[in-house]
Amino acid sequence: MFTGIVEAMGVVAELRRQGNESVIRIHCPALDLSDVKLGDSIATNGVCLTVTELGSDYYCAHVSGETIQRTGFAHYAKGQKVNLEKALLATGRLGGHMVSGHVDDVGTITQRTVMGQSIELWVDAPAGLARYIAEKGSITVDGISLTVNEVDESRFKLTLVPHTLQETTLNDWRPGRRVNLEVDIIARYLERLLNAAPEPQQGGLTLATLAASGFMK
Repeated sequence: MFTGIVEAMGVVAELRRQGNESVIRIHCPALDLSDVKLGDSIATNGVCLTVTELGSDYYCAHVSGETIQRTGFAHYAKGQKVNLEKALLATGRLGGHMVSGHVDDVGTITQRTVMGQSIELWVDAPAGLARYIAEKGSITVDGISLTVNEVDESRFKLTLVPHTLQETTLNDWRPGRRVNLEVDIIARYLERLLNAAPEPQQGGLTLATLAASGFMK
């Protein structure tokens, strides 16, 4: 699990295509890797990747065909900046919201407006995700936990403060950029619970059971 609070930025140093899969190497001198070991997870632009090779300032990971198909990794190349976050420790602070690192789909930046020192962005989400996006709710965009400030059908607006712009890849976002989206995991579970068919009740109280038990003549 992650929080969507980006710890550092890295750069795609190598991306080797292997059929419909890839091996990626992330150069990340700003990320403390001293407590990372092989098999650990690092959210890379919001995608939970397993560390398969580790150096003092880099890590490698295998990117499956499923991940490439469902995320922006299909469009990445050497030199691409990425947001990085190590997996959440049970003793850590949940500064953003609960993030699984399992990207739901890819959205597109459609509008960028400078508002003083902040920036407003409009993002087009796939229609299938629109029902999970709520005003003042949380959404993860390229691994960043952000607050939705307005919703218009499948579009939503983000307001980005200077600190977030400085510490993440957000300052490079322009209309047309494709971004990884993960909706609030709680919304998905709530929908599943509400739409689940009720379990058939066994041995309910009926007139027949009352009569068989001697309560009716």
